[in-house]
Amino acid sequence: MCPHRSESSYHMYTVCIYVYVYYCIFTAAMFMWRPVTVKQPPTITKQSVKDFIVDPRDNIVIECEAKGNPLPKFSWRRNGKFFNIGNDPLVTMRKRSGSLEIGFRNGRRPEDYEGEYQCFAANDFGIALSNKILLRVSKAPLWPKEVLEPVVVTEGSSLILTCNPPPGLPPPLIFWMDSNMNSIPQDKRVSMGLNGDLYFSNVLSQDAHRDYCCNARFPFTKTIQQKNPFTLKVQTSPTHELKTFILVAESTPTLLAPLGSESSKMVLRDEELLLECIAAGLPTPTVKWFKKGGDLPARKVKFENYNKTLKIINVSEEDAGEYVCMANNHLGSIRHSIFVQVKAAPYWLDKPSDLVLAPDENGRLVCRANGNPKPSIQWLVNGLPLESTLPNPNRQVLGDTIIFQSVQFDSSAVYQCNASNQHGYLLANALVSIIDMRPRMLGPKNQLIKVIQNKQTFLDCPFFGSPVPDLRWFKNGQGSGLDGGHYRVYVNGTLEIKRALVGDEGTYTCVASSMLGTAENQVRLEVKEPTSIVRAPEHQSSVRGSTARFDCKVKSDPSLHITVSWTKDDKPLYLGWRLKKDEESLTIPNVNEGDEGTYTCTVKSEIDQDSASARLTVLDRPNPPMDLDLSDASARSIRLTWIPGNENRSPITEFLVQFEEDHWEPGRWTELASYPGHLNSVMLQLVPFINYQFRVIAVNSVGQSQPSRPSPRYKTSGAPPDAIPRDLRGWGSEKDNMEIIWEPLSDLERNGPNLHYKVWWRAKDSGEEWNNVTTIDSKYVVHNTQTYVPYEIKIQARNDFGSGPESNVIIGYSGEDKPTDAPTELRVSKVESSNAVIHWKPVDMNSVQGEFKEYRLHFWRESSLVPGLVVNKEMKSKGFYSTVEEPSAILSDLVPYSTYHMFMVVANKRYEGPPSNTIKFSTKEGVPDVPRTFRIKRRGLDFIHLEWDKPGEPNGILLGYQLKYYTVNGSKEGTPQVETFFPNMTQFTLSLPDRAVSYKFFLSALTQVGHGVVVAEESPPFANEAHFCLFLPFFCNYTKLSRAGRYGLL
Repeated sequence: MCPHRSESSYHMYTVCIYVYVYYCIFTAAMFMWRPVTVKQPPTITKQSVKDFIVDPRDNIVIECEAKGNPLPKFSWRRNGKFFNIGNDPLVTMRKRSGSLEIGFRNGRRPEDYEGEYQCFAANDFGIALSNKILLRVSKAPLWPKEVLEPVVVTEGSSLILTCNPPPGLPPPLIFWMDSNMNSIPQDKRVSMGLNGDLYFSNVLSQDAHRDYCCNARFPFTKTIQQKNPFTLKVQTSPTHELKTFILVAESTPTLLAPLGSESSKMVLRDEELLLECIAAGLPTPTVKWFKKGGDLPARKVKFENYNKTLKIINVSEEDAGEYVCMANNHLGSIRHSIFVQVKAAPYWLDKPSDLVLAPDENGRLVCRANGNPKPSIQWLVNGLPLESTLPNPNRQVLGDTIIFQSVQFDSSAVYQCNASNQHGYLLANALVSIIDMRPRMLGPKNQLIKVIQNKQTFLDCPFFGSPVPDLRWFKNGQGSGLDGGHYRVYVNGTLEIKRALVGDEGTYTCVASSMLGTAENQVRLEVKEPTSIVRAPEHQSSVRGSTARFDCKVKSDPSLHITVSWTKDDKPLYLGWRLKKDEESLTIPNVNEGDEGTYTCTVKSEIDQDSASARLTVLDRPNPPMDLDLSDASARSIRLTWIPGNENRSPITEFLVQFEEDHWEPGRWTELASYPGHLNSVMLQLVPFINYQFRVIAVNSVGQSQPSRPSPRYKTSGAPPDAIPRDLRGWGSEKDNMEIIWEPLSDLERNGPNLHYKVWWRAKDSGEEWNNVTTIDSKYVVHNTQTYVPYEIKIQARNDFGSGPESNVIIGYSGEDKPTDAPTELRVSKVESSNAVIHWKPVDMNSVQGEFKEYRLHFWRESSLVPGLVVNKEMKSKGFYSTVEEPSAILSDLVPYSTYHMFMVVANKRYEGPPSNTIKFSTKEGVPDVPRTFRIKRRGLDFIHLEWDKPGEPNGILLGYQLKYYTVNGSKEGTPQVETFFPNMTQFTLSLPDRAVSYKFFLSALTQVGHGVVVAEESPPFANEAHFCLFLPFFCNYTKLSRAGRYGLL
């Protein structure tokens, strides 16, 4: 089709529309405009390629098809001479076509028809020519028989095994294999050159084989031919007398291909440039490429054959120059320069195009081509050289341009332009048609065009007429023609609206007019809101098994029907039973690895579309590490190496190394160490005499992998213990013994078999020899000791491999006995209502017969000074630690107004001594405890009845009760009122002047010392609650105790 829409292409569009018009006229004239008969010179529509290679096993078809009015007739030239098809029964021409079909029988060979063919399509208005088609038959010649002598070469030297395949058409594909049809391995040292030879930069002893076979594959015949195999024998250097290895002489690089220091290469424009540089040497040389005076074209260059081949695609003139390959090893280097020339077969700069003119109009045909060397231009008309035709006063040739002036109907013809040089040619047919026709509209009538607001818009009005009509646009049938400002009219009839707005809606009319008449067409324009995605999907990472959700909220013009579709990795997304799509989102439950990819939401209307993409990354626990390997073993360490498993898109942050041993706790895996996620080889610190096996767990942000397969087992050798038994101590369970105990070594601390302990002890500061014992237990009892004597103690762990380190000396004690003395002169002072100061004479510390713990005071409440009050006489104890000469302490938490008895003993860690003297004292009077209950018993319409109980402890002589109360209205409180009561009164009725008011009450008991703890109660308004009290009295029995401090009344 013709170029369209792009503003930069409108100058081409003007020309192209006439070609389009021409086609439309000739194809539609018989249907749309029956009275009009348009004549058309021939046009070649299909032809075979210029270089036409055919398979000899198939019939030959040389294609040539053309159109024209009247239908063209076809003829052929072969090798520049008329080809009489009727004289050869094997050659037929297809019906309604000029294509030749050549069949083979009666012993004729395809090669008999090789040559250059050209097709001529002619009618009354001209002759069109095809390209010159060079017909060749594919050939797959046999390899010449030859006897190949064994190739003998010294190890380390270079070698070329030549292939020299038979020439084929097209050339065969070369590859090297052995007799078992296995490819010969190729690498930096051994590789095949562009000519098919096999190059050895240096030969090694392992290269000796009897079956190096060069194979040629002919693509047309699909046959493979094999050259007789080479036998390669490698002579190795003699073994040095004093050494066990073979000496191979090293060598500096030399070139195997190309030879010499420089060469040249010619390549045609747009073809592929292949430069080769193969070097010999030991060690194998490395090949590098560069271009003198510039850089290699990075976008077009590719290195192949282990850097020995430089390939540049789509060669242009800028690729000409000097290319240098350098081969080097540590002994030296060598260079080769290749001078590349870029030539060019002809290529079009301005290809002649068909020309439609009206009588007496002017026009021109232009044929411009370039190449290297510069191509020559030849004009032909109807297949004949222009200079051999009769002079035409309406035609003038100026080099690559033909100028037509005041043409007439008989000027119609087919002109050919031939551009050629030594590398090829171009042939183009251009129709010159002289037509006299009134304006006609070619597009559909009354078309409705819907466009998007604020977008550049084009309204097409294809038309034709000869001479070319003038065209004008009108909107809604009013005003002058549209052009300029908001509008632009192109010569092909298209109206551009630079930015379509709602106000641009309406009916547009295009009118084409010439001296022969007028024609018009209408286009109705509707401007729509754009379709857009207002909430697009966002990239997200989801853990395997979770749910992923992609948003896709759409806004569009209400009058347009839209469809929303989803793709994954640019392929349609099959929803199935699992994936769910609604109007605004796509939900993927239970995501797995197969769900990972890029999801695209596409919303389409009939005139526009929008899309947005987001990537889903599925995270998972890592795969378990693999291939655990142990190395660098020593007595107490070993290197563990592993291959990390797939991290499943969440980087591994940590590796956990676990171990299992098969003696103490077989089957139980214990963590040994953890390492950063970038490590996969670590030194493990081990303990002696353990039969280890290891496994590794990988950790990422999702969690832990499954454990790896276990490593092989590794058993460390035994050693004396390293550890010292912990928590060593000595204490007596009886007055004449001492138990020495310690924490035994763990299984991993044994370091060898037969673990046992050696324990030493002696009396502290005695200077005696150490006593010792060996035991396998974790306890030893020393008998017949003195009471509470300090001992020095130490311990050592041992096994069959030796003794471990000794512990530090600790101090332990033998057993305690009952203290023999009692504290004396126990007395009290400063007795208050709830505490008293006690005093006593201390004992001699030697009489404690153990570790002094405390002076322990035993006391009990004998009675209350309140008549008739029964008390609890339970004995209580309290300890005091003091070593001063005149000790004293405060005894607290006593009950006021009570009589107490007490005595004191001294205590060590096991026993109490004899009691001191028993004394008696009384506490002073205090304030009462809180009343046991306080509640609103009843509430009537105009009263509240309160009841309470006596305090739990009066703490003195009870003098009575005090009741404070005030009204509460929202946040406002009334003036407090106070009532006092005798000790025997435990109820009170309050008259209510306003039953809708709430009250707060505060009650306390009273002794001579003062008020006791306050209890509070609140009455709700009658309107909310009081009627419950009348019918459900228990509702009001709920009381709420509160410390007076809560209300600020104390």
